Amino acid sequence: MATGRNRQERLTAAANKHWDLIVVGGGITGAGVAREAARVGLSVLLLEQKDYAWGTSSRSSKMVHGGLRYLASGNVGLTRHSVQEREALLHEAQGLVEVLPYVWPHYKGAFPSPLAFDVLLRLYDAFSGKSYRQYHDPSAASWISPYLKQTDLIGVTQFADAVTDDVRLVLRVLAEVVRSAHSDIFNYIKVTRCDTAQGHVVAEDEVEGGSYKFSAEVIVNATGAWADQLRPGDRKPQIRPCRGSHITFPLWQLPVFSSVTLHHPRDGRALFIYPWESVAVVGTTDIDQPQLDDSETSITQVEVDYLLEAVNHMFPTLNLKEENILSSWAGVRPIVSSGGALKPSAEKRDHSIWVDQRLVTVSGGKLTTFRLIALDVMKKIKGILPRVMPIQRGPLFTQSDMSIDDPLFDGLLPSIRKRLLGFYGDQVESMLLASQEGDLDEVPGTRTLWIELRWSALHESVVHLDDLLLRRVRIGLLLPNGGVQYYDQIRNIMQKAAGWSDEHWQEEWERYITIWKQFYALPREHSTFSPMKQGEETFPKAPLES
Repeated sequence: MATGRNRQERLTAAANKHWDLIVVGGGITGAGVAREAARVGLSVLLLEQKDYAWGTSSRSSKMVHGGLRYLASGNVGLTRHSVQEREALLHEAQGLVEVLPYVWPHYKGAFPSPLAFDVLLRLYDAFSGKSYRQYHDPSAASWISPYLKQTDLIGVTQFADAVTDDVRLVLRVLAEVVRSAHSDIFNYIKVTRCDTAQGHVVAEDEVEGGSYKFSAEVIVNATGAWADQLRPGDRKPQIRPCRGSHITFPLWQLPVFSSVTLHHPRDGRALFIYPWESVAVVGTTDIDQPQLDDSETSITQVEVDYLLEAVNHMFPTLNLKEENILSSWAGVRPIVSSGGALKPSAEKRDHSIWVDQRLVTVSGGKLTTFRLIALDVMKKIKGILPRVMPIQRGPLFTQSDMSIDDPLFDGLLPSIRKRLLGFYGDQVESMLLASQEGDLDEVPGTRTLWIELRWSALHESVVHLDDLLLRRVRIGLLLPNGGVQYYDQIRNIMQKAAGWSDEHWQEEWERYITIWKQFYALPREHSTFSPMKQGEETFPKAPLES
């Protein structure tokens, strides 16, 4: 996403230009809207107050799915559109969006029965034009999902959805935006005021300081759970922020090879236990988060207990405990409130759009349907800006020659080649040219290559170390204690690629450790985090004191 000009020059140029469209929010919805607008020739400026995908779009369940529960609750339209988008993404974003097998265990007396579930899946498969469903008896189930609870098990139904790295999906969509000579994007630019009548926003640069005023014909508010804050103050709040939290385990401790779907034994909520990257993920909770500010959110002890109870209910012989948990993450979903007394999990997941003069606000919806949401927003923009070309669905990524003629690329495993092309597209060849000795090795315990850290530090607008370790690559979620055992390697890469001084590096390291302990570990009183300090040669074993 590098542009060849420094940040202040670009900001000054952006402030001196009248844009067709300003998008506020750099998550998947904002990225999708900016991409669609740039694709039809509009000049687009995207502003994100934190890092790209910092909010909900880096803290999702990583699933690209139709949502069987939406179908079961009667929302056939949302399910059909989601399944069709899932299939399109599997085709257009290979290596980034991948098929994930799912299993639903059936137990005596529990809903749904194999027959009822088969009826549901027949319609689910019909939307995709493919048949993924298959029923297995208990003896076959032990091969599909080892350690599954056997008491009263009558069989499992296998089907399929998909999984992704949510941040990399956002970044690839944003890379499409900056291909346009008429567009630009910025992270760490906080919009503090919005004039909906004149089409102006005032924003603060959180990196180098300074205030800027930007103008446009239309402003899109794609700030998700924060959408009410940017709308005119006399408008009725529409968003019901809900927290969803996850915990992870090493795959060798929770060996799942498919996503296991279950109803929680306490309240019957649907949960998933599934493989992602090099870990097993358990999620998600669904809890109101009425106090919403600009800070990160984190899992609570109540949620840890709830998710751990679900794991041990479904895999009782593994006897997993808190000390087995590797990391956690929590995000706030932008649920559009029905205004009733529904539980958070009962609220609909459809998106909504509101128009206040020159401000178009969009919120709600699913990761899977981001492209359809963007197209709906474009239809509203066309009502304000009639010269917008007819809105048609186009390909996700610019078609280009993705064949790489490089011995280094040929020497990689096919799975790694596919992953790199999916994550980075036509930037892979330049990545290989930038690689140094050892860069094409995997970070131990993950599927990430060291070159991904170097490339991101050089070219992907990394401002802080947490941008790199929690979003550009995900080793902060995948390794014990956030990856502190690789202190020296990470420091070497960041100081060379980003030009950080010893003092700057230490400030960023301490910032990262603080963020990881507070928001990605277990609640503090149960943490066994051990930070690596500057100059230490061995990994400390003593737990952090409360």
